[in-house]
Amino acid sequence: MEARLDLYKASPDAIKAIVAMESAVAKLGLEPALQELLKLRASQINGCAFCVDMHSSDARKKGETERRLFAVSVWRETPFFTPRERAALAWTEAVTLIADTHAPDDVHAELAAYFSEAERVNLTLAIGLINIWNRLAIAFRKMPA
Repeated sequence: MEARLDLYKASPDAIKAIVAMESAVAKLGLEPALQELLKLRASQINGCAFCVDMHSSDARKKGETERRLFAVSVWRETPFFTPRERAALAWTEAVTLIADTHAPDDVHAELAAYFSEAERVNLTLAIGLINIWNRLAIAFRKMPA
């Protein structure tokens, strides 16, 4: 598969805006390791090879274990994730698949048990942002290096 275009060259101002938002979201207080897990899970759901590769690598650099990374796609079936991480992963799935799930009340209630109101907004922004990146990477065939 060949890349269709270079996002950064085709629309630099648009990509700069997304990168600025990425920088802002990174400073909102969510654990960096958790953010990488969410990015990985959303990218798996969306089938974004570029982002799965990148966020697996980024998570390892931030100290994540291979065992947990391999288990992200089956997180419900493993004992490797904390209740807070499980709530965030469930919310990631619900928001990524929003047309099907409509962000169910039970998933939000579980999230609210572990995250403050501000954290829930910040988490949802992070999930929305990785979904934007996934859509751009998939649409324009951005390939892992």
